[in-house]
Amino acid sequence: MDADVRRAVREAKKHLLQVFAGEEITDVGLEEVEFDNTKRTWKITIGFTRPWDHKHSLATALGTQHMGRSYKVIRIDGNGHMVSIKDRILTAAR
Repeated sequence: MDADVRRAVREAKKHLLQVFAGEEITDVGLEEVEFDNTKRTWKITIGFTRPWDHKHSLATALGTQHMGRSYKVIRIDGNGHMVSIKDRILTAAR
């Protein structure tokens, strides 16, 4: 199973980079992995930044930039094919 998850993560990153080519995404990183037994797919959350994720605020004016981050859930089937890409919306901790 370890090889399967590594392959799925590799494929998810590859598909993400292809789909978002031209959007200057950076800081691509794995956030979560889950296997969906019902659908027999991997749900892989990948985080990244885009140029417009930079927040303009007092911190930016002071020279310390705050970075926003985008998260996408990529579903990968057992053959390494992308099934879907969806937003992963985070809720603030209370």
